[in-house]
Amino acid sequence: MTKASLPPIEVIQRPEQLTRLATSLKRQPRIAVDTESNSLYAYTERVCLIQFSTPEVDYLVDPLAFPDLSPLRPLLASPKIEKVFHAAEYDLLCLKRDFDFEVANVYDTRIACRTLGWKETGLGDILNKEFGISLDKRFQRANWGKRPLPEPLLDYARLDTHYLLPLRDRLETALRHENRLDEAAEAMAYASHTELPHREERPSFWSVSHARELSPEQAAVLREVYAVRDRHARRLDRPPFKVMEDRTLLQIARVMPADAQQLGAIPGMTPRQIQRYGADVLTAVSRGRSGPRPRHPKSENGDQIIQARYETLRRWRKRAAEARQIESDVVLPREMLWTIARSAPRTLDELKPMMHPLTWRHRTYGPEIITALWG
Repeated sequence: MTKASLPPIEVIQRPEQLTRLATSLKRQPRIAVDTESNSLYAYTERVCLIQFSTPEVDYLVDPLAFPDLSPLRPLLASPKIEKVFHAAEYDLLCLKRDFDFEVANVYDTRIACRTLGWKETGLGDILNKEFGISLDKRFQRANWGKRPLPEPLLDYARLDTHYLLPLRDRLETALRHENRLDEAAEAMAYASHTELPHREERPSFWSVSHARELSPEQAAVLREVYAVRDRHARRLDRPPFKVMEDRTLLQIARVMPADAQQLGAIPGMTPRQIQRYGADVLTAVSRGRSGPRPRHPKSENGDQIIQARYETLRRWRKRAAEARQIESDVVLPREMLWTIARSAPRTLDELKPMMHPLTWRHRTYGPEIITALWG
């Protein structure tokens, strides 16, 4: 399909347009949905575009043009209208975080692809394979918070939803043929009810990869340097990684530089960064070395016996996935393995409540899980 044969784009930027859109979409049995955010360009990410597609029209809603988007709330919450996303989980979190939207009746085409064992499940790969459409990779890291959005970016955004409805129908046919409809539907429902972190909650310095391998003194330095980076990122309204990367913070904590020369030898610290942040970083290093030592966070997953049960379940899951040529977490989510490992059920009846709402998986894999745990 060429650009000339695509239906028109309607950009929604006025209240009366938004009201008409909500009314129009309520008449649809299903709609395609996607969002674009500015996580690469702002300290606090926000949704900057919401795309909707029907078989006739592609709509681009500009959230930055409205004080609120409440006309969309009943539409998204309606269980009578199916909302088709690709990789829905993050979009749902963003819609909840920014607008307190609850989205009911979600169909996730990526989950359908993974249930079928497709190896390439990125939307660009799928559009190319199924429809011969190539997405322009130049726009993958675009700043969606800028206005006005150029026409090529609007064209790119509409492609994220334009083909989702026909893709959904193809996947539904394939799932039915493979007798995987119930499995996919269960996974979609489970993924769409992911808990949202508190809006103001930000990761701690323990989230830096390999932070837990540091000595107490080094961890204290990392805590202080992490706070300095966060303060500068907030002031500049930039993502923290654009101020300093995590790996640079980790190396600063390991080396604990005492002067600008030592700081400049650390990979990732450019002369410009040293000029902007060097004094604050060195002060933070000194403060960390002389300050209180942080306590390592307790593992959520308990003692060695629980760890051993988890590893047993993980090996079983890997074998089950290999038998079907799918990814392991399609068989059972990681957090569910930990729940089972902590509870150590001995019967199917004991296992059932902890696998709620994954009833298909309990019915299909329950006996194997009990056997893996107890032989």
